[in-house]
Amino acid sequence: MWTTLISVADLVQHQQDNNQVILDCRHDLGNPQAGREAYAQGHLPGALFVHLDEQLSASSLDNDGVFRGRHPLPDQQTFIQTLRALGISDDTQVVAYDAHGGMFAARLWWMLRWIGHEAVAVLDGGIAAWTAAGQPLSTDVSIPSAGTISQHPPLTAQVSIAQVLENLSSAAMTLVDARAADRYRGENETIDPVGGHIPGALNRFFKDNLQPDGTFKSPLQLSQEWSQLVADPARAIMQCGSGVTACHNLLALEVAGLCGAALYPGSWSEWCADPARPVAR
Repeated sequence: MWTTLISVADLVQHQQDNNQVILDCRHDLGNPQAGREAYAQGHLPGALFVHLDEQLSASSLDNDGVFRGRHPLPDQQTFIQTLRALGISDDTQVVAYDAHGGMFAARLWWMLRWIGHEAVAVLDGGIAAWTAAGQPLSTDVSIPSAGTISQHPPLTAQVSIAQVLENLSSAAMTLVDARAADRYRGENETIDPVGGHIPGALNRFFKDNLQPDGTFKSPLQLSQEWSQLVADPARAIMQCGSGVTACHNLLALEVAGLCGAALYPGSWSEWCADPARPVAR
């Protein structure tokens, strides 16, 4: 069972396993159809496509019309129905990949852990590592049989905006922002209406978890780097722009053996929607 990362070599060896589902998570925040188009042009053999906006997120507005961020989590039962339609059961090994160093695949990894499914891993290096190893792509689209996955106790933690607000005064938790340094500083903001970051948040760009070839750094190196930011992962909160790349930092922490950090799903997009909330730059 793989629970964090899986190498191309291991995936090739187990590609024909009956209890495995491969999911293509490619996406482009600026062009929401780019991932689906890329999938149609070529994907890992047998892989199914999942869309960040349509299957891994819910509506940005709650039932009362309150903005919850750009990519709020869906209802857990709705997500379970999505997984069943993809052929996933309780004994399924899920492998997620993208073309962005795990930027979007890590969101799916976290969400499966959120409903208590441990056997989920991100393909280290993504589709680029797959093709660099000489492995083929396919344009065939599989039709899965219905899965039977069920909900189990979560393997993750999350916090609400109320808890993040409370932390402004208590500073009991270490808050880490996964966005690029310029957006963290409030510069070059092109996605959210307000530039800046949550007061007190530290910055760890999610791409800093990667080596130049797009694969993750070693567990030892990640542990050394992250330990300089987070003294106790069980008292840390990961956030980003909309709760997506924060999952990359959570995956890196797991790879490093620094487990227990929480996700703030609404992240900066939810935080900055209310002008009454303070902004740091």
